[in-house]
Amino acid sequence: MTATVLVIFGLVYLGMILGGLPFLQLDRTGIALLGAIAMIATEAVSVEQAARSIDLPTVLLLFAFMVVSAQMRLGGFYDWITVLLSALPVSPPTLLGVLIAVVALLSAVFSNDIVCLAVAPVLVDACMRRSLAPIPFLLGLACAANVGSAASLIGNPQNILIGQTLHLPFAGYAAEAATPVLVGLVLTWAVIVVRVRGRWQLAGGAAPEARPEFEAQALDRWQTTKGLAVAIAILLSFLFAPWPREVVALAAAGVLLMSRQLHSSRMLGLVDWELLVLFMGLFVVNDALQRTGVPARLVADAAALGLHLDHPAPLFGAAFVLSNIVSNVPAVMLLLPVAHHPLAGPLLALASTFAGNLFIVGSIANIIVVDAAARRGVVIDWRRHARIGVPVTIATMSVTALYLWWRMRG
Repeated sequence: MTATVLVIFGLVYLGMILGGLPFLQLDRTGIALLGAIAMIATEAVSVEQAARSIDLPTVLLLFAFMVVSAQMRLGGFYDWITVLLSALPVSPPTLLGVLIAVVALLSAVFSNDIVCLAVAPVLVDACMRRSLAPIPFLLGLACAANVGSAASLIGNPQNILIGQTLHLPFAGYAAEAATPVLVGLVLTWAVIVVRVRGRWQLAGGAAPEARPEFEAQALDRWQTTKGLAVAIAILLSFLFAPWPREVVALAAAGVLLMSRQLHSSRMLGLVDWELLVLFMGLFVVNDALQRTGVPARLVADAAALGLHLDHPAPLFGAAFVLSNIVSNVPAVMLLLPVAHHPLAGPLLALASTFAGNLFIVGSIANIIVVDAAARRGVVIDWRRHARIGVPVTIATMSVTALYLWWRMRG
């Protein structure tokens, strides 16, 4: 049975690395689901054990914030704020700085993926209207969304998982993450400005290929106000109330679903069900592996060789490497069992999130921005992304490592 579990686990994580499996029309979600089904079908875990392995509070919290973000998107808030920013009468470097700050703030409160999905197409057209080269601003959007999402325990899926599993205090984590995130955002802006070298305008002053303009959704003030009020109420309860986070967020999502104008099918249609299924599938696969005792033996063997994965430095390195191999959510799931250090939670959250800027495939936010740009005739290949993503990742990871080293010495 141990051999069977190892084979299934290996195939699942090979799929996480490749983004699919040869000869099969499967993405990462399909692979995780198929892996969970295989674990149950081979009786590596029973149906009851599989159900218990799923961290339901994490899944519910993730679902609830997807509903809140859907409310903001359908209310036209993201489109409105992007158009508003693009119309500011400021220089391109200043505009980039304002964009990075606003996107980071939105990503810390709402999902970074949803922010990128909503902002990217509007941003491309806004740049075209000002005859600005869109790529620096699109890469600023992707990098800022990743860095900014690390500021809170609700900014991205892996942070939600870390916060729920390790029972991290919401305000305490935000205080720990504030310095690396703020410095990281400044470094992101500086890297892009240096790499652009003053070439902010479109070559020839024209758009690359004529495309029909993206139609921004009109701002619905009532729906936007309702969404913002609910989001603020959630944050205040997380900061000051002792109630379970998943219950608060789920109740808030229920309030938003009770609408006389926005049909629930439109709201639920914007929920990333595939991500929720990915989470549940990986919970089952990882639980089956843990039951074999193999991970515990491997950690003990590594410690005997001097590599203590439960220590901060090796854990930091493992989070960075694995996040760029299997993506940050599967990497965090693998490393959480050895996250014993008092600062392991912030370390895992910051390292796995900042690592996502290295290459396009490092985070879903990057992929969303690149795909949205391609649909508007703007090509961002891996080389163009790496010119910004690699130095941004090196800079932000270095700052984070120095900050954590300082905190541990203090």
